Amino acid sequence: MSEALLSVENLATEFDTDEGVVRAVDDVSFSINRGETLGIVGESGCGKSVTALSVMRLLPQPMGQIVGGKVMFEGRDLAQLPLSEMQKVRGAGIGMVFQEPMTALNPVHTIGRQLTEVINLHTDLSPRDTLKRGIEILDKVGIPSPEIRMSEYPHQLSGGMRQRVVIAIALACNPSLLIADEPTTALDVTIQAQILDLMKQLQQSLGMALILITHDLGVIAECADDVLVMYAGKVVEKAPTQQLFSSARHPYTRGLLHSL
Repeated sequence: MSEALLSVENLATEFDTDEGVVRAVDDVSFSINRGETLGIVGESGCGKSVTALSVMRLLPQPMGQIVGGKVMFEGRDLAQLPLSEMQKVRGAGIGMVFQEPMTALNPVHTIGRQLTEVINLHTDLSPRDTLKRGIEILDKVGIPSPEIRMSEYPHQLSGGMRQRVVIAIALACNPSLLIADEPTTALDVTIQAQILDLMKQLQQSLGMALILITHDLGVIAECADDVLVMYAGKVVEKAPTQQLFSSARHPYTRGLLHSL
């Protein structure tokens, strides 16, 4: 059996708050192989987003700290990497789509500048080829007239188009793993379906692994191969998607299913 692309082992993350130390992620373990989709589901505050931020080493500093466990990605423990090496992994090895497309983009920079910044950071392409790559990836995520959009600002785009731009930035350097944190929560229902379809198409065409974080079990049923259910910072159930929906074992999971 081939080695997992990402293997998280006994991950523990704490925050130092005014009221004391809070363990937001407690002994979380999971793995994902190339081309697979793992859904992480749970209510707000259960630790699913903090798990993703821990993997990316993007916890707010100095309050948030990984205090235990391993995050093995392509044979290296990300939890122990020097920051300079971790910056090379972000974007090139692992891309991330954040929850709010309205705030994920910088309002004072053009779409083109924000997209080419990532490409310049991780490649040695010429300015001309960088621009060409930016236009190609905007076209790939379904943005019409990508040449024109490169010179526009985020406020000139709809919420759905902004989320497509965020996805384009995350995929600009062909990462082998994409983490999508509630990628459709802030969007209209019809746009949600379009974004999910887009992500599935891109995953298949690029052959990447996808971690999909959501509170919506309907999204999980449609997209995920395996499911991780989190509650109060812990994993309470792990199962293949069909098995989870047909024979959930944990009372919390059954409660989530009954709420559909």
